Formats: sequence, structure tokens, C-alpha cells
Amino acid sequence: MRLRNPALAEDLVQETFLAALKAHDSFAGKSTEKTWLIGILKHKIIDHFRKNGRQQEVENIEDEADRQDAFFDEQGHWNTEIAAWNRPGEALEKEEFWEVFTRCISDLPPHLADLYILREVNGMESGEVCKVLNISTTNNMWVMLSRARMKIRRCLEARWFNAT
Repeated sequence: MRLRNPALAEDLVQETFLAALKAHDSFAGKSTEKTWLIGILKHKIIDHFRKNGRQQEVENIEDEADRQDAFFDEQGHWNTEIAAWNRPGEALEKEEFWEVFTRCISDLPPHLADLYILREVNGMESGEVCKVLNISTTNNMWVMLSRARMKIRRCLEARWFNAT
């Protein structure tokens, strides 16, 4: 999991070490200490999101559908030409791409960035994402995730594919 706030990340790592020190006697040794610590840290991050869960503002789904209709024709195909990806494998290997991608995620509104990272980067299940981020339904989560993907797509087209 990733946090967008370095100070918060440091605090959660400190809390992880404190929790590990307190519970060291209960460490069963079924995994490495590193794996055990990472597990504690993941739970600390999830607890943080639950404790400080943001109330998500969900726009009317029909309004979102109307906005996205402009991108698709009657058959559901893109209206606009998609930017050329000459050699996508090469682009993914370039450090610059990942810098641009990270910038695109950081430009998202915080609730969309958190959602995108938890679901797409960390692979967290939809139901768990909804609990952690206090999203009322999985339908709302999918609408919000669609918005995040569209914003990232536009950002990558502007900052990477049309810039290279």
C-alpha cells in the first residue's frame, strides 16, 4: 500500500515497530520477521483509513454517464483517436514513464488516488476497498474508479504520449 503523505507513512512505520515490540513474544516464526512487519504495517494503514475514513462525495451516476458519452459512439467505440503506443513495453521500462504516471496519480483528487492505488496497484478486493474508504456501494466505487482511470488516461496522453 502507498500513502501520499510521507510524514504519515513515517508515523505508521513507527507505530508498526512499536506494535511489533509489544507483540514480539507472540511472533510464531511461521514467516520471516520482514513478512510479519509488513503484515502489521498493512493493518496499520487500513486502520488509519478506517479511522479517518473520508466521506466520499459521489456525483449523480447519470451525470457521469452523460459526460462520458461524449467519448464513445453508438457502438461503444472511442470517438477520438487513441494516442499511439509505438512500443508500450519500452515505455513501461522507462523510469520517466513511471515518474509521469506517479505525477498523474498525485494530481487526482485524494479520494480517487487512494481508491486507484488500493484497487489497481495493491489489488485489494472491491468490498474491502469500500470498507476502508467508506464508500457506500461497489457501484459507486466502480464509477469513481472509472473517473480515476479516465483522468489518468488524459494525463498520460498529455504528459507522456503526446510529449514524447
